[in-house]
Amino acid sequence: MLRGLMNLFSLCWKPFGPDGENHEINGVLGGGGGTTGCSREGKDGLLWFRDIGKYGSGEFSMAVVQANQVLEDQSQIESGQFGTFVGIYDGHGGPEAARYVCDHLFSNFRAITAESHGVVTAETIQRAFRQTEEGFTTLVSELWGSRPNMATVGTCCLVGVIYQQTLFIASLGDSRVVLGKKVGNTGGMAAMRLSTEHNANIEAIRHELKELHPNDPQIVVLKHGVWRVKGIIQVSRSIGDLYMKHAQYNREPINAKFRLPEPMNMPLLSANPTIISHPLHPSDSFLIFASDGLWEHLSNEKAVDIVHNHPRAGSAKRLVKAALQEAARKREMRYSDLQKIDKKVRRHFHDDITVIVLFFNHDLISRGAVQDPPVSIRSALEH
Repeated sequence: MLRGLMNLFSLCWKPFGPDGENHEINGVLGGGGGTTGCSREGKDGLLWFRDIGKYGSGEFSMAVVQANQVLEDQSQIESGQFGTFVGIYDGHGGPEAARYVCDHLFSNFRAITAESHGVVTAETIQRAFRQTEEGFTTLVSELWGSRPNMATVGTCCLVGVIYQQTLFIASLGDSRVVLGKKVGNTGGMAAMRLSTEHNANIEAIRHELKELHPNDPQIVVLKHGVWRVKGIIQVSRSIGDLYMKHAQYNREPINAKFRLPEPMNMPLLSANPTIISHPLHPSDSFLIFASDGLWEHLSNEKAVDIVHNHPRAGSAKRLVKAALQEAARKREMRYSDLQKIDKKVRRHFHDDITVIVLFFNHDLISRGAVQDPPVSIRSALEH
């Protein structure tokens, strides 16, 4: 079944035609003949975009820009009769954990949901995260002899699930989802953050870590103006990063910069997501899911204004470009100059950035209907 899913995903990323467009057949890009809908997608240097497409409860826009030598962000949209699943996985230390989560988290979620006859709860989502962490731990254990540095690879995870008229948000790390909500009949749009971020630069997270580790005065350390867990990593929750969770992986031959000077008596990081449920309301207009590379340069309000004040098509690309323009401005550069900088070197100016914008069709949501065709889209491994 996994091979079949991977074949399905691979179809999403056929080379683009000369017109920069591709078509969606049963939710999959590529192919020819009769189409069930089409949308423009393309590439602009290190930026890939999907301007507009349909998912079960409305329309979506998607974009990714690469900054690292190897893209460490992964993302996916899965939509069908079960509802809609959106995932953004912001890897660190390498792409392997993000790719693993993109390969397994949704399939674990579907299998667990099937056991509960299709009913989605916070517990089913939590179990999918737990199963994915356990699977990645098994993989790291199997590869310890040949690829020990897999123990130092991890990923933040931001997941949204639309089930009937409820939105679930589950988060590990510091990616963020913001809701654009209509303000009465004013024509205005308010920005409401729905996710919880787990980053040691946030005072509440430092307090949480100190409460969990009362006997460790070095649980958070300020280095070069940045708070880090044990002076090493900013996020306090993730999938992977096993060197900060299991003592057996915090030893040679992993890189010395990851090894702790004292024994690890308990996990320092957690893979337990914060999950909220939000009943969808007709005033809820759209969601912006994005890795922290976007929010480093754009406020919640600015991002919502950009989406609200422009056509839906190209929303995600527009947000990425706005963040890149701000990154260039901070370095007293022109955006056109930033575009000429290649991956890896580009990382000195901005991070990999992934954005997915979901627009709600409340007529479909209120009727409990799902528009066809089903959608299965995953971001490319490389652009």
